[in-house]
Amino acid sequence: MFTFALLIVLTTGCTNISIRTVVEIDAPKEQVYAVLADLDSYPKWNPYHRKVEGEFKEGEELKIYISRPDGKEVEIPPHMMRIVENEEITWGGGIKGIFYGVHTFKLQPGEQGKTVLRHDEDFSGIAVGFADLPPDVIAEGYHQMNMALKALVESNK
Repeated sequence: MFTFALLIVLTTGCTNISIRTVVEIDAPKEQVYAVLADLDSYPKWNPYHRKVEGEFKEGEELKIYISRPDGKEVEIPPHMMRIVENEEITWGGGIKGIFYGVHTFKLQPGEQGKTVLRHDEDFSGIAVGFADLPPDVIAEGYHQMNMALKALVESNK
């Protein structure tokens, strides 16, 4: 079994996928964070993470319903990994070395009171090469979410 797993790793060539998106929002980061932290509001504005179930608290398990731009519907069960008020929200999970994902929203101050949102995800492990994770589709989904968040927050200024 070990030889077979090693062969898979050598032949797939894909054990890491990183997705990076960024958007500047014309609002203070406290306002952007408030929307991202309100998981119950996601169905009203978020085209990608269309629903998030679970408590907004470090260590809590979540259930996230995703609508990918390619039409696929996906459910994932991450846990809340890190919450830093007005700065960062990170969820993720899996088994390190096999399949592990970390999804991060980082809020940074921009010029003239704006907020820079860095919306990223990193997948790692030997099973990543076999997972249905087209980076261009995921990045487009994050872009759609970023634009919806920007429109919502900027309309509530």
